[in-house]
Amino acid sequence: MKAVVMAGGEGTRLRPLTMSQPKPMLPMANRPMAEHVVSLLKRHGFDEVVITVAFLASTVRTYFGDGSEFGVRIIYATEQTPLGTAGSVLNARDELDERFLVISGDVLTDVDLTELVRAHEAAGALATLALTPRDNPLEFGIVITDDAGRIERFLEKPTWGQVFSDTVNTGIYVLEPEVLDEIPTGRAVDFSGEVFPSLLERGGRLHGFVTDGYWEDVGTLSAYLGAHHDVLDGKVAVELDAFPLRPGVWVGEGVEIDPSALVEGPALIGANCRIGPSVRLGPYCVLGANVRIGEGADLERSVVHDNCYLGSRFFARGSVVGRSCELRHGARLEEGVVLGDGCRVGNDAVLSAGVKVYPNKVVEAGATVMSSVIWESRASRSLFGQVGVAGLANVDLSPELALRVAMAYATSLPKGATVTTSRDSSRAARMLKRAAMVGLNAAGLHVQDLEAATVPVTRFHVRTGQSQGGVTVRLDPADPQSVLIRFLDADGNDLDEAAQRRVERLHNREEARRVLAAEIGDIEFPPRTAELYTAALVESVDLEAIRRARFKLVLDYAYGTASLVMPSVLSKLGADVLVVNPLVSTPGVLAYDRGAHCERLAELVRSSGAHLGAVIAPGGEQLALVADDGHVLSDVEALLALVKLVTSSVPSCRLVLPVNATSAAVDLAGAQGAEVTFAKVGAADLGDVAEKSGAHFAADGDGGFAFPKFLPAQDAVSALVHLLALLSRERLPLSALAASLPRACVVHRDVPTPHEQKGAVMRGVLELARSGNVVLVDGVRWDDGGGWTLVVPDPERPVTRVYAEGSDAADAEARLARATAGIRELLGA
Repeated sequence: MKAVVMAGGEGTRLRPLTMSQPKPMLPMANRPMAEHVVSLLKRHGFDEVVITVAFLASTVRTYFGDGSEFGVRIIYATEQTPLGTAGSVLNARDELDERFLVISGDVLTDVDLTELVRAHEAAGALATLALTPRDNPLEFGIVITDDAGRIERFLEKPTWGQVFSDTVNTGIYVLEPEVLDEIPTGRAVDFSGEVFPSLLERGGRLHGFVTDGYWEDVGTLSAYLGAHHDVLDGKVAVELDAFPLRPGVWVGEGVEIDPSALVEGPALIGANCRIGPSVRLGPYCVLGANVRIGEGADLERSVVHDNCYLGSRFFARGSVVGRSCELRHGARLEEGVVLGDGCRVGNDAVLSAGVKVYPNKVVEAGATVMSSVIWESRASRSLFGQVGVAGLANVDLSPELALRVAMAYATSLPKGATVTTSRDSSRAARMLKRAAMVGLNAAGLHVQDLEAATVPVTRFHVRTGQSQGGVTVRLDPADPQSVLIRFLDADGNDLDEAAQRRVERLHNREEARRVLAAEIGDIEFPPRTAELYTAALVESVDLEAIRRARFKLVLDYAYGTASLVMPSVLSKLGADVLVVNPLVSTPGVLAYDRGAHCERLAELVRSSGAHLGAVIAPGGEQLALVADDGHVLSDVEALLALVKLVTSSVPSCRLVLPVNATSAAVDLAGAQGAEVTFAKVGAADLGDVAEKSGAHFAADGDGGFAFPKFLPAQDAVSALVHLLALLSRERLPLSALAASLPRACVVHRDVPTPHEQKGAVMRGVLELARSGNVVLVDGVRWDDGGGWTLVVPDPERPVTRVYAEGSDAADAEARLARATAGIRELLGA
């Protein structure tokens, strides 16, 4: 039986180690990862191997040759352009006329391939996939099977809200040659993203074989170090070019260790290494061949590749040193430092935690090399949060980081494109916006700067102007000591997850575009933005009806930038308006408390006899309402009120609501023949879903409302104007409308859940939910007729969010308690 080893990967996340060699050739315990794969194939009887190559293909060919040195016959299939996993295998079709196995050449594994083939034969499948449980399945393709092992569903690199299992695709397959007929030609095609789902949809039998063998993707620098730890701990069966000196310590031929040196182990010392006097090799050290270490050096949990010189008093913790590097006396590598091949570090130089040095660079003696430690020391975390890049101003989120991320974002757009920028009134936002503008210009983009403006006005300008994107910087509503940078697409929506990942890759690889002096972007300050926004807004409603109603309003701008656009809007409405907190003020924004603002506004509404009051949040996206009797509407009540008004005005319309929205809203919409589409919890994808579904109204459940015919994103000013238009049509006071609303009993609780256990929890929750009507938009929601329960893993915090609604408060709390208890049982608590 033949095997295909895919060895074309660049290993971009492992840079700078992979700048001069493809990822499959990266040493793992002093052998290339691809060699460990070939050895595994040979042990299981695969003696004919096809290796697909692309990036630095000659490196692979030169090392393996015809395979005779490794006991197998090897031929090569070369990709001239990237073809994807399936396309690269199809490229070797001439050699694949019978059943064959596919395996990545850049993984570390000891999976029982013989048992995998037997399972394939027993299942009579077209394709059998080796699966393995993972604590954190986000970076892998999840595969859901039935009890017999038949595959039911694929999810390629899901978000936490889509994690319904912790069983992931290892990229090891047994395939019948007929599968090749299903692979399109002439473009990049992946097995898990296209070929297997297509086969599944057409009724093809796909089988999942859950292996208990070791498997590690080795996709990141931390995983690279971790895989070495697993080798030294004996968790994976691999062949070592060394013999045991004592338990836990392996040494190669020709090794010299000074009697005063201390080798604690576990450790692997390659051939012809020389360990000097008083050297300490702490736990989990791996030295390649021909490494020389001077007197008094101290290493722990570090990997050093071949032919390196480490001077006296050298110090390293949790670091990786590439081939042929020279580190002089007293050089110090802190946690997470990575040196590419051929680097030179001078005497007493210090490389701070997380520093990456690309190949053949020189660090001068005595230098201290710093980096964005806050971000780069958190490689397991995403740069982006749910809606942007956030951090403590001038600490986590520095001007340097803002510049680099803006350059990465600009690189994802065509050179010469235009981007709209804006900020709130804070000094921190102004500083970081200026840094971002420098980055945009440096990457060849023009900037149209609105200066201080709300998020909705920024979105509007992007959608209606010449911009291909937007950047807005403001204090984080969740933490006024932090700043949030939000990046927008050409439609004015927040970047989707795919676009965020692209920007993050460009940032992490340090591959931002730098243009020539003549191509540096320009900065403009577009005039009349508020006027254009106002004109489009009033055109989207029945302005005459609002004027005839002669509303009396009390408005609170909460010291935000809405005060810069509201005078233009109010001048068109013919309303009698009392405004509080009308001036832009950073201290006011920092002290913003929605509840306190609403209470004060309620007193003013009652005493002035106003028709209604509204608090516009500082960012201009959230709206809080106060009825004419002084009642402060909760977010749920405001949602129900707007749903009732919208569906009464436009029967059979379409609405977009979060998946944790009360069923009362769905029932109100259904009574008018309206169609409800669920979106994820929170605001991240609301605009995109609303626009794609052609919705008339959308809400995020937290006071954010959108009328997509005007702007498909949360906009407090737009929501207020549309509310006035709807109330003028109904001729109904807001207090009467609020009194007529059905009661909603939605409760919420966070359950502490370690990130590494979220996958297992969601798999267990999905099993518990199978008896009900299951919705898998974000997390797992199940409806049993009398109410519903929703379980969503938080994408950033180590918690699982649980929501429940019942017929009354007691029923909702009981549902919440059952779900919480089930999660804690899955956690073993």
